[in-house]
Amino acid sequence: MLVVDATVALRASAVANGFDELGAEELAAPPLMWSEARSALHELAWRNEVTSDDAAATRDRLETCPVARRAPARLGEQSWRVADELGWAKTYDAEYVALARLLRCRVVTLDARFRRGAERLGIVVAPHEL
Repeated sequence: MLVVDATVALRASAVANGFDELGAEELAAPPLMWSEARSALHELAWRNEVTSDDAAATRDRLETCPVARRAPARLGEQSWRVADELGWAKTYDAEYVALARLLRCRVVTLDARFRRGAERLGIVVAPHEL
């Protein structure tokens, strides 16, 4: 199993079969992932960095992507602890790490800042490292 963050989900949703790059592992994400990915996509469309047709197709693929929404009862508590442990003011990225810890798996991201911030945990990887 892998926890995917919004950067990975958005890139994978940009093309048909984009999630195939992640292999055959079961994919999961906290509910936050869809909001973050939609927001980033909307910003790209708003800036005219993607066409409205491409944005709509990407959004459709995102909404039906092969990622399971996972919200264990302890997710909020665990994300708070992760943010404290890593010295982060916000808990957004910490939710991905917390979910991976709860599921005993890794997080995959394209966000270099997120990866550097959680590197010492040894569970955050980039897609090319899978």
